[in-house]
Order: sequence, then C-alpha cells, then structure tokens
Amino acid sequence: MKIAYICVDPGIPVFGCKGASIHVQEIIHAFQNQGATVTLFAAKLGGEPPKDLVDLPVHCLPKVPKGDPAVREQGLFQQNQTLQNLLTQADPYDLVYERYSLWSHAGMTFARNCQIPGILEVNAPLIEEQATHRVLLDRDLALQVAETAFGSATALIAVSQEVKSYLQQWVSGDRLFVMPNGINPARFAALSKLSQTELFTVGFVGSLKPWHGLDYLIEAFAQLRRTVPEARLLIVGDGPQRQVLERAIAQRNLTAQVQWTGTIPPEQVPHWLSQMSVAVAPYPASEDFYFSPLKVVEYMAAGLPIVASRIGQVKDIIDDGVTGILCLPGEPTALAEALERLWRSPQQRQQLGLAARDFVLKHHTWDRIAAQILAIAQV
Repeated sequence: MKIAYICVDPGIPVFGCKGASIHVQEIIHAFQNQGATVTLFAAKLGGEPPKDLVDLPVHCLPKVPKGDPAVREQGLFQQNQTLQNLLTQADPYDLVYERYSLWSHAGMTFARNCQIPGILEVNAPLIEEQATHRVLLDRDLALQVAETAFGSATALIAVSQEVKSYLQQWVSGDRLFVMPNGINPARFAALSKLSQTELFTVGFVGSLKPWHGLDYLIEAFAQLRRTVPEARLLIVGDGPQRQVLERAIAQRNLTAQVQWTGTIPPEQVPHWLSQMSVAVAPYPASEDFYFSPLKVVEYMAAGLPIVASRIGQVKDIIDDGVTGILCLPGEPTALAEALERLWRSPQQRQQLGLAARDFVLKHHTWDRIAAQILAIAQV
C-alpha cells in the first residue's frame, strides 16, 4: 500500500521534539512496519529525520511568513493549491492520511476526487483552540475548511472521546473512530523494571505550558518535602512558563532540589524516565479537556508508577490503584499525599509500574493503532 501522509500544520515540526512531532514520526514508522510505503508532505520539518526515517521521501511546502495575521491566514489557506499540485504530480496513492490542520482540506479533497480512502486524524478542536489561545480572524473560512475536510474524509480518527463528541456536529458516528496516543515498545525495551534511582525523584515530561499544571506540581512538591525532605523534582522539557516556574521554586527555597533538562530529543526521553521514582501528570481542572496525553502512556511503557489528575482520557487509561493513582485535578495537597504514599511503599510503586507497562504494551502500541487505521481504510 502506498500512503501519502500529510501534516501541513506550521506549528508542528515533524522531525522535532514536540509530542505532536513524535506522534507523526511514530505513525509513519508504524505504517512502514505494516508493509506500507509512505511519502511525507509537510509544512515544517524542524531538523533532520530520526535514523529510522532517513529514507522517507519528503515534500516540504513553501514557508508562509509570519506577520500580519490576516495575510498569514490567507497564505496558509492558499497552500491548499500547492499541496494539491504536489499530490497530483506524485505517484498514485492507495491512501491519503492527514493530520488535520486549521487551513488544510486539500488532502481529503484529493482523496475524494481520486476515489481512494482519505482518513483525517483530528487531535483537537482547532478552531476553538486558535480563537482562545492565539489569533483567529477569518473564522468563517476556518469553518468552511473544516466542513470540506471533514465532509470529504472517508473516516475520521479522533484521539479522544471528547474530540469525537466535538466532531459529531459535522460527521455521522459511523465515520468516527477513537484512537488514543500510543507507544513504541522498542523505545522502552530496556526499562522493564522500576527505576532504581536512590533518591525519591518525582518526574514530569512535557512542554511548560499552563494547561499542564506545573504550578500545582511545584506546590505539591513543596508540601511533599515537609515529610520527605530527601525528595527531588525532575522536569524534562521546556516552554514559555519556565521563568515563572523557576521563580515559584525559588520563592519556596527549592532551587537546589529541582533539576531541569531543557528541551531534549525524543530518543533521550527513556533515559530521563529511568531517573524517576514516580511520574506525574498534574493537569488542572478543565471543562474541555480533550487531550490524549502522550506522556501518560510513555510513563506506563517505562514501567513507572504514575500519579495523574482524574480528568478526561487520563481517567479512562489509568485504572486507579491498579495501573496508577488518580487524584483531583488542581489539588496540590491531594497530589502531595499520593506521592507520599508511594514514597512509603516501594512495593506498591513496583506493582503499579509493572501493571501499567503490561497494560500499555497490550492495548496502546503504535503498531496496533496503524493496523486498525489500515483496516478502516480497506473497508
């Protein structure tokens, strides 16, 4: 099977370090594992490809300059014609698989016109996300693009039940499928046992943005230190909140107890996970939590005990008390108490970590997801 994989979101460097970047890389790799030949069409590469994708054929769209938001929106929309031309000039495909981006419909339109399957992966309600967190001027055009892309797709893959519910205003239920983020077992093959780090180390992986709840984590860590003075905090990643978080840590006289890695390449994530005793996903309370957190399933693949907020898809993936511990979102005291309980019980940490790893290896691998996607395409 020949697959055209499309990701023309300018905010996703497909060979970068973001969670979205890893998602793109792993799905492509999983398609290849299923015997497919994949060609990538992308807006932003973000560096050199990983070793297992160095031979991937790539078509990169021209960069749309930043600046006037209205001009940029039109420029991104006009890339539909560029993408259409690239797809037309390339070899015939058996499937078009696209990661939905705000201004792109060309992939699904091309698939429909060629009468081949077109599958659209939707990771977020992008129109609302853009309007809330960035700038959206031409909402009507964004809605038009969404209607065209959703309407042309053979099937839509939602990464969470919340995203599926959002899509139901446009698409009938029989064309919608929920597939959460997955893991590549090969990345975590050496981490089948609980971390043997000597110090009790609480770890977080991700971008430092408000919706990840790092402010609650810092307060919880401060509370934990009152009863577990040897505890350490390891923050893997970087982002716009770092300076604010560093000040909050300094105000609590915890600077020496917190380690920052900064931005790291995906291949280094397993190493840093091995330095953790417990991993956390301290999401704040939210009425529209639609994410499929990659960090959670990767924590599980590493065999780590997890303390996470009882919210959205997280509460569906983690079986409280069996594959992790769930606590109220945005409640630092509940988070601190859960961490203290795990500090007191190395045996429970080991049981939770092993059960989590077993669960995710059975149910949430990228190869399993790719096989399901290809089965949908062949119906």
